[in-house]
Amino acid sequence: MKILVIGGGGREHALCAAIRRSPRAPEVVCAPGNGGIAQIARCAPANQKDLNDLMRVVSEERPDLTVVGPELPLSLGLVDEMRRRGLKVFGPTRDAAMLETSKAFAKRFMQRHSIPTANFAVCTSQQEAMAALAMFHHPVVIKADGLQAGKGVLICEKKDDAEHAIEGLFSGHLLGTSETSVVVEECLRGEEISFLALSDGKHATPLIPAQDHKRIGEGDTGPNTGGMGVYTTDTMLDARMAEWILEHVAQRTINAMALEDTPFVGVLYCGLMMTATGPMVLEFNARFGDPETQAILPRLESDLVEAFEACIEERLSETEFRWKPGASACVVAASQGYPGSFGTGKPISGLEEAGRVPNVEIYHAGTAVEGGQFRTAGGRVLGVTATGANLSEALDSAYEAMGRISFEGMVYRKDIGWRALKKKQ
Repeated sequence: MKILVIGGGGREHALCAAIRRSPRAPEVVCAPGNGGIAQIARCAPANQKDLNDLMRVVSEERPDLTVVGPELPLSLGLVDEMRRRGLKVFGPTRDAAMLETSKAFAKRFMQRHSIPTANFAVCTSQQEAMAALAMFHHPVVIKADGLQAGKGVLICEKKDDAEHAIEGLFSGHLLGTSETSVVVEECLRGEEISFLALSDGKHATPLIPAQDHKRIGEGDTGPNTGGMGVYTTDTMLDARMAEWILEHVAQRTINAMALEDTPFVGVLYCGLMMTATGPMVLEFNARFGDPETQAILPRLESDLVEAFEACIEERLSETEFRWKPGASACVVAASQGYPGSFGTGKPISGLEEAGRVPNVEIYHAGTAVEGGQFRTAGGRVLGVTATGANLSEALDSAYEAMGRISFEGMVYRKDIGWRALKKKQ
């Protein structure tokens, strides 16, 4: 069996590793992959921004199953094109992926189907967005409508900050591309939870929940990133709350997508704020989270390949998931300057020594190999993941391994899991 994984980051490294654990011992190909993924899978050159080039890889490799990792190929309609050709692919269609690719679509969808979310206004001009500010208390959240790799959400403490964000999004000065619409949204308070569920278009089956750390700085300070670390525990959500979220958010979303003739097959990522009045949806993603995947999949004991096929064949309700008890933690090492401008090509040392720490997996997010030497090739460079009987044990192992790794300008947060640890004190 040959499985093709589309993507080249830490999420795809974790996916390739989990797929390789399948009892079916599949051949794994990753397009385009990265330096670390090349150690466990064959990497095939590919342009993730070009649908024709992605289909070229599919045609050349002729995989038995394709798994789409990032959001951009979904937005290009890769799944649609593969289905038209009768090929087996795991991931939502372009229309179903609009839950992620358009914040405005997602907010209106939630409003139509009574899925709990913050009050909002969708604005198609700078003037309209400025006027909408009067309807909200500060702080307020300003969101770019389209895909911005986790950098299009701005929490604005003051009116001046919000006005500057709106002007920057519409002009293109802030993110480099001009938005045609933005979402002005009520700022919710509470703890964030990432609740991921697999779906076959009819049924939603939850994975273990996780908590991401999006800000670059310790204590959740500084600008948002794609994620600087994440952890999972058996006690993050009690059974009753997990069942409520599954019924009122994940399954309701799957039901509503089917009702609107856009059945969702793939991974539904529900980014939640656990407010004083209950869970509220901050955002949807239409794929595995990054770095959530790096913390979730090391605890999966059942066959991921079987789960993918069950989704594609509409038999997910018959599939059993088994999880390793305890906890996991992933700490991200980033390049200096991320999420802004950063340099690349820095030699990375200590990877072998770090890999010797028990219960540790090192996932490459932005690396390349030059002359036999791993070098930095992205903003987020590595994700160091550890499992343990509890969160403290997992974090100790992850940080022990991280302490053995170095490259010029390496930045990582030293407080991953701080909320959970604080509760125990």
